[in-house]
Amino acid sequence: MIRFEDVVIKYDDFVAMKDLNLEIQEGEFFTLLGPSGCGKTTTLRTLVGFVETDSGRIYVDGEDITDLPSEQRNIGLVFQSYALFPTMNVYDNIAFGLTVKKVAAKEINDRVLDIAKQVDLSDEQLYKNVSTLSGGQQQRVAIARALVLKPRILCLDEPLSNLDAKLRGQLRLELKKLQQDFGITTIYVTHDQEEALTLSDRVAVFDHGRIEQVGTPHEIYNKSQSEFVCDFIGDINTLNEHIIDEINKVSPKQFDRNKNGFVRTERILSTCKTDDLICIQAKVVDREYNGTFTKYYYDIHGEMIKNLEINDGSISHSMNEIVSLYVNPDDIMQF
Repeated sequence: MIRFEDVVIKYDDFVAMKDLNLEIQEGEFFTLLGPSGCGKTTTLRTLVGFVETDSGRIYVDGEDITDLPSEQRNIGLVFQSYALFPTMNVYDNIAFGLTVKKVAAKEINDRVLDIAKQVDLSDEQLYKNVSTLSGGQQQRVAIARALVLKPRILCLDEPLSNLDAKLRGQLRLELKKLQQDFGITTIYVTHDQEEALTLSDRVAVFDHGRIEQVGTPHEIYNKSQSEFVCDFIGDINTLNEHIIDEINKVSPKQFDRNKNGFVRTERILSTCKTDDLICIQAKVVDREYNGTFTKYYYDIHGEMIKNLEINDGSISHSMNEIVSLYVNPDDIMQF
């Protein structure tokens, strides 16, 4: 449905996006993920029409929209701050875009009441000042204001970043359900890996103005294609040449000792559950108790290695204890 073709975006001499090629399917929840300054928000704003391309083309449903004014692209946008009008009530906030377009009063009323119901805003809330609502309710108003215009694409620019962790978790579920209910193609920008993994059908990981990898959350996490993606998504351990040498002595799968290996923290085990695991001796040097689990830090040949132990009410390892750790060679990544 959406195609970026060799898109380049510059701010004076700074290249914000280099030769962007990306396709997004109709109905997808597609996330642009990466650290600050990586180009993800620039990509979103270019699609919406707020940023001009220096070269390349953008297509939606086969139509070249590269030079089309933003107001003619029929793309809804929810800002990080929601950008609601604080002196207006909820109804007037939702109706604002329709009023600007000079839609007939009866149609405005019908569409506002319909969309409010779909995003679970009550009749009572419609006539409250928007500034009196909770963060979650304000988010629903912002989404309703975008959807009431019947856009073909919905773009969301870090809409959960201003909320506390518990509320973010709750609203992720609501946001995904809304997207599924409407079936609208959704482009979501975030720097939060958990948001990207839990919400998305597919993810594009950005770094320094280029895409490192595109894939499903499972592919991005379990089949990372670069050291940056591997390190940015989740928590990893680095295996130096000495650890690689030790692994190669007993592993049927051999690794390049001139390259670091990487393995996810939760894939380092303290018990041997299958015959295909490799045993490594390690010394406990620190631990962090987190309630649900304890994260242990070990020294192996001068490298700090971490693993997670589910909390069963006891402390499994003591400081400076020498323990056996186990890893599956298939869980080790090299690039």
